[in-house]
Amino acid sequence: MGKHLLVDFAPATVWIHLGLIGKLRFNHDFPAPHPETLRLRLSDGVTAADLRGPQWCRLITNQERAQVIASAGPDPLRPDADPSRAWAKVRRSRKPFAAVLMDQSVFAGVGNIFRAEVLFRHGIDPMLPAQDLPQVVFDAVWADLVFLMEAAVQVGRIDTVVEEHTPEAMGRDPRVDRHGGEVYVYRRAGLPCYVCGTPIAVTELVGRHLYWCPTCQPPGTRGLPEVVGAQGAS
Repeated sequence: MGKHLLVDFAPATVWIHLGLIGKLRFNHDFPAPHPETLRLRLSDGVTAADLRGPQWCRLITNQERAQVIASAGPDPLRPDADPSRAWAKVRRSRKPFAAVLMDQSVFAGVGNIFRAEVLFRHGIDPMLPAQDLPQVVFDAVWADLVFLMEAAVQVGRIDTVVEEHTPEAMGRDPRVDRHGGEVYVYRRAGLPCYVCGTPIAVTELVGRHLYWCPTCQPPGTRGLPEVVGAQGAS
C-alpha cells in the first residue's frame, strides 16, 4: 500500500517515505524514545506517533507539497481517486504493464505484492506492453486494486485468493509468510500454481522480484475482466 505520508503543520509539511520497513505507529501509553531506533516523534503530550525505519523524512514547504501531490498517480485507497489519469498514461506507454504498475506517478501505493497478484488474478502477461492492455481489463484491474487494498487495510494483511483456493477449500496448509496472507504467486517461486499446477516463475523487473504463472499468464495474454476463479487458467 502507500509508502508516502504527508503530515501537515502550518506553514510546512513533514514528507515521509516509509520504504520497505518503515512504520509510523500511534499510541497513548508511550515510553521514552530510543534514539538509536526512533527517527521522529510527534506528540501532543497525550498521544505519540513514532516513526522508525523510513527510507527518509523531510520538512517541505507548501509549494513543494503541492508538487508532490501533482506528481503522484491516483491512489486506489482514496475515494476521490480518478483512474482515468492512470489510464491516460497506461495507454501511451510501451513499457511492460508490470513495470507501469510499480510507477508511483501512474498508480500511487501499488507495491510488489499487489502488482504480482492483480496481474495473476486477471491473467495478464506481466511483459505485455501497457499500451496493448484493453481498457475493459484496465478498468477491472483498477476495481480489483481498490477491493484488495481496502480489504488489506481492514484486516491488516494481504489476501488475494478466492474462496475455492483457500487452504480450507484445497485441503492445504496455510501459507507462512511475514505479510501473513494467502496469495497466488508472490514469493511462491517454484511452487505449483493453485489453478493449473505449473511452477511459479520469478524474474527481476524495475529492481524488484516479479512472480507469475507461465501457464495462466502466457506471453501476449491481454487479460480478462474476471478474476481467477471465474476465468480459470488463461
